[in-house]
Amino acid sequence: MTTANEIFSETLPEKLKTNDDIDDIDAVYEFHIGDDVWNIDFTKSSDWVSEGEHGDFDCKITVSEDDFVGMWEGDLSGQQLFMMGKISVEGDMGLALKLQKFIG
Repeated sequence: MTTANEIFSETLPEKLKTNDDIDDIDAVYEFHIGDDVWNIDFTKSSDWVSEGEHGDFDCKITVSEDDFVGMWEGDLSGQQLFMMGKISVEGDMGLALKLQKFIG
């Protein structure tokens, strides 16, 4: 099974390098997944993904690791998880909707 750590440390950084859909995102996402915290900082020109709290996020997502991996692998949608109360969003909900551009 893929882990969130593998996604954030290996797969996601590579996927972002080749994704033109993220050019219009100028925000910081903070992901609380189980006991781990990751952030994606699109206000920087590169090296967007890092571990640990950013503190100055525009959108914070809290979700279990299993549900995050399910979203990443396309088995679950963020909307499904939100409606079921399995994912919480703090901050800009519009930014949460843009997650589809680079997750899943």
